[in-house]
Amino acid sequence: MNHKTGANLLYADECYAIQGAVFDVYREMGCGFLEAVYQECLEKEFRLRDSPFEAQREIVLSYKGSRLNQTYKPDFICYGRIIVELKAVKEIAAEHKAQLINYLKAGGLGLGLLVNFGSYPKAEVIRLACTNTPSARRS
Repeated sequence: MNHKTGANLLYADECYAIQGAVFDVYREMGCGFLEAVYQECLEKEFRLRDSPFEAQREIVLSYKGSRLNQTYKPDFICYGRIIVELKAVKEIAAEHKAQLINYLKAGGLGLGLLVNFGSYPKAEVIRLACTNTPSARRS
């Protein structure tokens, strides 16, 4: 399927489906809640839509080949290959984007969506690709 903006985008159809769920949650809840509220609502919306997802699956981190005690738990991994990271802030900052890129590298995934439910008048979705991962090179 080719949506207007998705002809050559990585995982365009999956992103379109995720964004639809995000916008439905925003239409229902609006802005002003804590991130945890949006996390729970989006989880319910993914279930209603039968969208494959894992909530807060642990990703192991390593340093120079040695496993760290610290781990990362992204808000969602959808379709087994897209990290969805939620925020509820006035505006997305550079460090939010850097954080998502690092999570993509750590998880070996090529695409992430940074979702901000704190923006008004609509939810903001920023698409970030990391081409230096095994899954991005296979696509």
